[in-house]
Amino acid sequence: MYSLQNRQILVGITGGIAAYKSAELVRRLQDDGATVRVIMTRAATEFITPLTLQALSGRPVHLDLLDAAAEAGMGHIELARWADLIVIAPASADFIARLAEGRADDLLTTVCLATPAPIAIAPAMNQQMWKNQVTQDNCQKLRSRGIRQFGPDNGKQACGDVGLGRMEDIADLRNHIKEIFTTGSLAGKRVVITAGPTQEALDPVRYITNHSSGKMGYALAQAAVDAGATVCLISGPTNLPPPARTQFISVTTALEMQSKALTEAQNCDIFIAAAAVADFRSANTAREKIKKGNGETLVIELVKNSDIVAEVRKQYPNLYVVGFAAETEAVEKNARDKLTRKKMDMIIANDVSQPGIGFNSDQNAVTVILSATAETQRFDKMRKLVLAQQLIQLIAASSSSSPI
Repeated sequence: MYSLQNRQILVGITGGIAAYKSAELVRRLQDDGATVRVIMTRAATEFITPLTLQALSGRPVHLDLLDAAAEAGMGHIELARWADLIVIAPASADFIARLAEGRADDLLTTVCLATPAPIAIAPAMNQQMWKNQVTQDNCQKLRSRGIRQFGPDNGKQACGDVGLGRMEDIADLRNHIKEIFTTGSLAGKRVVITAGPTQEALDPVRYITNHSSGKMGYALAQAAVDAGATVCLISGPTNLPPPARTQFISVTTALEMQSKALTEAQNCDIFIAAAAVADFRSANTAREKIKKGNGETLVIELVKNSDIVAEVRKQYPNLYVVGFAAETEAVEKNARDKLTRKKMDMIIANDVSQPGIGFNSDQNAVTVILSATAETQRFDKMRKLVLAQQLIQLIAASSSSSPI
C-alpha cells in the first residue's frame, strides 16, 4: 500500500513559471494513493490552465472565494475541512507575504486561515527576491507558526539567473509530504484499538446495537500506523475497509470483543477503547425467530455486559489506557466520572446529540481529559482523520511522560 493511501491533499498553485511543475506533483501524489484537489490563484492561471489540472486531478479546479455552487456558498470552509494537508507549490513571494500577514483576500489564503490541517509551502521565485530580507522575514514568520517549508533549490532559473529560488524537484516534494504523515512518535510501540459497535443477538434475525460507524476508531488506527506503531484493530461490524498495515480482528458481540481485547492487550503499550460496546445483551438468545404472537407487548430480559476497559485496566495495571465517552448531556462531568471510575489515563469525550459530529459522521469535536493533571483540551469540529492525527500525537506525548 502507498504511504499516502486515503489521504486528502489540497494543492495550491500560485503565479510563477514553476506552476507547470505542479501538474506533475498532482499526478504523482495520486500515484502515491492520495486524493487531490486543486486551488489556483488568478495569477497561476496565466502560467497553466485550470483545465490541465482538472484533467489530471479528475476534479474541478477551485478559483473563486465566493462559490455559488458550493454548499451554502461556503466553498472555502468546505475545502478547509476536507484537507488532511495543504501544499502550496509553487508559493510565490507575493503569496508568502500575504499568508504571513494573515490576509484572506482570495480563496487560497482564506482556506489556509480556515483549515485545522497542516500547511506546507514550496517557495519559487527569482534568486534576488528570495534573498530579500522581507521574504526571509515572511518565511520565518510562517515557520514559527508551524507552517512547513520545502526548499527552495539552487540552480539556473527561467530568467537566466543562478541561485536559490527554484522550486524543489517533485520527487523531493513527494518525500517531504510522505514524511508529514509518518511522524514516528509511536515508533516501536504496540497499540490495540477497539472500534465500531457490537451486535447482541435476540434471535437469529434480530439484535441490539447502536449507531457507531467505526470511523473514529479506524481513523485512530490509521494515524497510529502513520506514527510508526504496530497496530491491532479489534472491530465490531462496520462497512469500512480495514486500514492498511494493521492487524485486523473482526468480532460481533461484546463478549467476543472482550476476549480478543484481553488477549491482545497483554503484549501492547497503549490500549485505546474507541468502540461503542453494548451495555446489555439478551439473557436468553432465542434459537428460532421470535414470533409476533397475539400479545401487544414482548418482554426481553437483558443482562449487563462486562466493562472491557475496566477489565483491561484490572488485568494490566501498567498499560496506558485511553477511553471514549459518547454523551448526550453533562458531557465533561460524565466523562470525568468515567475517567476516575475506570482508572483510565485519558478520556476523549464528545456530545453525540450535536448534529454533524459523532456517530456516522465524517467529522467530530471532542474534549480530552488527562487523569494525571486533570487538564482539559478541546478540539473543535474537524475531519475525523485529521482529529485522529492530533489525538495520536497527544496520546504519544502523554504516554511517554506517564509514570505508569
